[in-house]
Amino acid sequence: MKYDLEIDNLVKEIKKENAKLVCLQLPDGLKPEATEIVKELKIKVDCNFVIWSGSCWGACDTPLGLKDLKFDLLVQFGHSAWPFY
Repeated sequence: MKYDLEIDNLVKEIKKENAKLVCLQLPDGLKPEATEIVKELKIKVDCNFVIWSGSCWGACDTPLGLKDLKFDLLVQFGHSAWPFY
């Protein structure tokens, strides 16, 4: 994979939250990598993943109806790092 998705940090968060159902929200440019991301995660954690296939325009674009779906964790991936000043 050509992106640093900080998978190890995500694994730590999933374990910390004891998440059993995790929703992965990806921008269109990363969606082709979704199954590879899940494969890598499933080697490291015992939980189920849902790949959100709808549009994603950033952290402010949380899927409607998400609360009704009872995910333990929503993970939103992006292309660029946030600048810290």
